[in-house]
Amino acid sequence: MPFLLEADAIDFASIIRPGDTVAWGQSNAEPLPLTRKLLEQRHGIGAFRVFLGASSYDTCRPEHADCIDFVSYCGSGSNRALAKAGALDILPCHYSQFPEMMESGQLAIDVLLLQLAPPDSQGRYSLSVAYEYLIPALERARIIVAEVNEQAPWTYGERYLRDDEIDFILPTSRALPESSPSPASATDLAIAQRTAALIDDGATIQLGLGAIPEAILACLGDRRDLGIHSGTIGDKVADLMEIGVINNARKTIDAGKTIAGVMMGGRRIHEFAHRNDAIEFRSTRYTHDANVLASIERFVAINSAVEVDLSGQINAEVAGGVYVGAVGGALDFLRGARRSRGGVPVIALPSTAGKGATRIVASLNGPVSTPRSDAAIVVTEYGVADLRGLTLRQRRERMLAIAHPDHRGALDQMASALPPHRTGSATLAA
Repeated sequence: MPFLLEADAIDFASIIRPGDTVAWGQSNAEPLPLTRKLLEQRHGIGAFRVFLGASSYDTCRPEHADCIDFVSYCGSGSNRALAKAGALDILPCHYSQFPEMMESGQLAIDVLLLQLAPPDSQGRYSLSVAYEYLIPALERARIIVAEVNEQAPWTYGERYLRDDEIDFILPTSRALPESSPSPASATDLAIAQRTAALIDDGATIQLGLGAIPEAILACLGDRRDLGIHSGTIGDKVADLMEIGVINNARKTIDAGKTIAGVMMGGRRIHEFAHRNDAIEFRSTRYTHDANVLASIERFVAINSAVEVDLSGQINAEVAGGVYVGAVGGALDFLRGARRSRGGVPVIALPSTAGKGATRIVASLNGPVSTPRSDAAIVVTEYGVADLRGLTLRQRRERMLAIAHPDHRGALDQMASALPPHRTGSATLAA
């Protein structure tokens, strides 16, 4: 049986060893009473490492790096402050690699902090809002410490826990914080409308995070028999499931089920997913598996980027010299959509950044997160550029057409000055 903890009596120095790696769930899956206590007690533990996912809260701050090494696959959310301060070490790998890395010990998780929903009548604790890489992590963790939150939604999933698998339990009752994206801008809505036009009845959709994916879903109210197979789901998925637009009826696998790894949204999706067997949460090993994705007909993968160059290369990681994004699961899903019968791989992004700088570029200002050999359909508010099967010169023409009009001339000139193999200039075609 697990040892019951009291909030004021938690002693992490007796649980965590110096040199251990500690991890917990992303966004609303973070067990805040545990993580905040951990950071308060860090000096009593000694040097240790924390593996972070996308974080919505400022639990981990640069000053905590005095004895903690912070490692993450992403620079989003509050991780950005760590990255700017040089206190975040980035693990640049594909999301699909996490299970193997955790199970092999390359990314060994020693202590896992979880937020669980209370057990059902069969004694099964639910992982609630996040399953994804927590499943392979818990298979190898030496110690499992769980916040059992009475207000956490009980969700159906690939894996549950029982008392004999949990070492420590902290009982709580707290409402989950909201983490819904900012309202969509006029530009976001224009991109959403163009992207939605690529989605036919019966398609199965994967979406990334942010205002644009939610705006795309809001444009699909007139579709029929849509499905979801995604790393994450948010509030709009609940809306479309409730009115029957998303019913997963035509999925070639997991018919009738919305499949996801984590919820990143607010009360709407949390309440809708509670004890709803039409939603099933799975491990990253399943949600991002190449063969699984390829077996889904009409699979539409929709992701974003920091910038895309005229040849179709994508930087999804660095902006202004700061790590703000991730390699993540984008390439896993784009390749899955390319292999899917009738699949549609999409990168959707505004043509400019906040201060007017172009995001369609002649040469990337950051790493190549997705190579041009995996070029997809790129969507901005100015149009749709399907780069599949095109030469470099053809891609350049398509990409210039969807760049902001104020930047097209300069982009064309910069591209002409680069070596032909960089942008597909006319000299190469000649």
